[in-house]
Amino acid sequence: QVQLEESGGGLVQAGASLRLSCSASGHSFIRFPWAWFRQAPGSEREFVAHINWNGDTKNYADSVKGRFTISRDNGENAVYLQMNSLEPTDTAVYYCAIQAYNSSPFRDPKSMDYWGKGTLVTVSS
Repeated sequence: QVQLEESGGGLVQAGASLRLSCSASGHSFIRFPWAWFRQAPGSEREFVAHINWNGDTKNYADSVKGRFTISRDNGENAVYLQMNSLEPTDTAVYYCAIQAYNSSPFRDPKSMDYWGKGTLVTVSS
């Protein structure tokens, strides 16, 4: 059974940093792209960052570009999201996801095949 588990969320002040982790079990995903999405209260789930299978190509939402960095460790079957200069508007539940079979554009949540349960990030002003 495939499981994705996020960790690293918490309550921080504006300007602080957090590092989210997501590990997979039940299957090796070293050949697949991973992504991070987030969902704020009352909002739709939105794309945050995407990384290809070997880490050579990364894409970011404009709202996080220059502040967030996605990375992966295929040896650990894991992906990370380093978040710097956090802002109150970054407050959301953050989800990791894997695009294993779907060929739709990766910025669409519907393109992801596996999801974690999410980790809450709260940024106070």
